[in-house]
Amino acid sequence: MAIKFGTDGWRALVNQDFTDDNVRICAQAVCDYMKSNDINHTGLIIGYDTRASSHNFAKSVAEVAAGNNIPAILCEDPCPTPAVSYNLVLRECGAGVVITASHNSADWNGFKFKPGYGGSASSEIISNLEKHLHQIEKNNLVHSVSFEKGKSSGLIELIDPKTTYLNRLAELVDLSAIRNSGLNIVIDSMYGSGSGYFSELISGGNNRIKEIRSEFSPTFPGLTQPEPIENNLHPLMNEVIDFNADIGLATDGDADRLGIVDENGNYVSTLITFSLLCQHLIENLSMTGPIIKSVTMTNMINKLAELNNVEVIETPVGFKNLGPVFMEQEGLAAGEESGGYAFQGHIPERDGLLSGLLILDMMIKTQSTISELIEKLTNKVGQHFYIRADIPFEHSKRKEIDNILKNRSFNSISGININNVNEEDGFKFNLQNNSWVLVRFSGTEPLLRLHAESNSQDQVESLIEDIKKSLNL
Repeated sequence: MAIKFGTDGWRALVNQDFTDDNVRICAQAVCDYMKSNDINHTGLIIGYDTRASSHNFAKSVAEVAAGNNIPAILCEDPCPTPAVSYNLVLRECGAGVVITASHNSADWNGFKFKPGYGGSASSEIISNLEKHLHQIEKNNLVHSVSFEKGKSSGLIELIDPKTTYLNRLAELVDLSAIRNSGLNIVIDSMYGSGSGYFSELISGGNNRIKEIRSEFSPTFPGLTQPEPIENNLHPLMNEVIDFNADIGLATDGDADRLGIVDENGNYVSTLITFSLLCQHLIENLSMTGPIIKSVTMTNMINKLAELNNVEVIETPVGFKNLGPVFMEQEGLAAGEESGGYAFQGHIPERDGLLSGLLILDMMIKTQSTISELIEKLTNKVGQHFYIRADIPFEHSKRKEIDNILKNRSFNSISGININNVNEEDGFKFNLQNNSWVLVRFSGTEPLLRLHAESNSQDQVESLIEDIKKSLNL
């Protein structure tokens, strides 16, 4: 098969396309990339999540690195992707690999590549990497040594990335204030690699902490996928009520995304979460810089930025697009609708754990509940209603959908005139009343994603239904 990197690395079904042979091909491509850029001597750090065989796939990457005489620094246990990224930067390694499919279902796995700056690889870097990849697919030349030989030669080193990463988070947020805030907090690790991290960070004072789904489990029992969205967080929502908690915090399979439940057991959307985080950075922490957001992110950010004289820069979906702009522009924060957020002064990568700590910090500094914070935000930026619909499609139908969008005969959606169309990532229809509709194909899954935002629930539902009719869906 032709291996193709999407918005966040390569993902495929385990034992179909995601095989040990293909992982080794990807690893060899990384090694060739490192050698061609003269960064092979600085080492390759390797992490992995809790999925079945992730550890074995990670060992295979280490064996290939050692076979190319590149030092391999392998995490000894499953760990969050941001912990790997931070240790990559701290150790000044040339690159990193994380074996994870993030929020995908248990039958998927993935190969995330991290350049030396610790964030998602840019489109330019991915293009360069894929040139090496395609060459290896042709000649099938992969260098490797056994794991034991790699260890005995000193080319494979086992590390625990946890302590250094937690210490870094302690520098960014006042953990003492959080630990002694008296908050009741429920933590849902969704059986993923973030298990135990939140509790270690915020336990030890007068908080009450309860963890659910905290054991490592490769099958993610009871979950379609370990993604912290409303449909998957009902156990957390119920536990928040039963525990009389002030907040519920959930991280995805590799802990780079955050989900929140308020004190009433209600799910808080990722759009509101990112808006709260930006508000906290600007108004409570007096931080400055532009906000980088994906095309799928809410216009609440634009309104909040306008009120505070802050620039907003919009990019295509994926941190391979947000990250480079975030670094180049010295951004305040970067965020996408899927629940991944990066922050100034930290790695240019999503970090679900730091996101959760900053939300707790906001609650403490403002002495407010989550629902109170949302009410204050809404009073400033107005009501915004949002829907995302993920529609599976046959590959044969993609051309038809593309043709309808490119040769569109409609100039309005649900009776609202189209102001302009942004085709940088899919087709984003900006409408006259500040509503918008986005149609784009997923970069990691066989899905057509429909997004819409408007000022009422009825209106946003109407926008989705009307665009579906226009696309013959």
